[in-house]
Amino acid sequence: MPRAATLSRTTKETDITVTWDLDTPGPAQIATGIGFLDHMLEALAKHSGTTLHVACKGDLHIDGHHTTEDIGIVMGQALRQALGERTGIERFGHIACPLDEALVEATVDISGRPYLVYDLKPEAAMLGAWATELIPEFFGGLTDNARICVHLHQRCGRNSHHIVEAGFKAFARALRQAIKVTGSGIPSTKGLLA
Repeated sequence: MPRAATLSRTTKETDITVTWDLDTPGPAQIATGIGFLDHMLEALAKHSGTTLHVACKGDLHIDGHHTTEDIGIVMGQALRQALGERTGIERFGHIACPLDEALVEATVDISGRPYLVYDLKPEAAMLGAWATELIPEFFGGLTDNARICVHLHQRCGRNSHHIVEAGFKAFARALRQAIKVTGSGIPSTKGLLA
């Protein structure tokens, strides 16, 4: 069965539709209203080897918080739905991704137990119009709703753009490993990943 999902979520703060196809690499279509977030989600799609479409109309006249967190929530829900029973997946992914002087290590476990360890330290308060304090809000929304475990650790870095971009690319590459179908059973002694 195709591993893809389309989900929408509308609140008084955001109106979001996400389509995520895990098995078809393709061009991303991203429109969040926040340029740097668009850039990061395009990188996530490219380096995870997936097709990702994200459309969001949010209350950016207030700030980027609701848009960022809610996109993470809907992406997490779409990822969880697209993974289905998780039969045959590799489950774990791990990589260290450099971007010039920055190096970020990402580990993913599609465990059914949500947990985020976020250890990126960009010094800039803003990247374009995106507040860097919102980055863990995005990853928190995604991990909680996908029910996956993610560790992001900055090993070195000076430039905030490089640190954050290396983080998204590392997450994407670790996710790519974890979602790959390499077997036929559930990779857990419990017999399920939920």
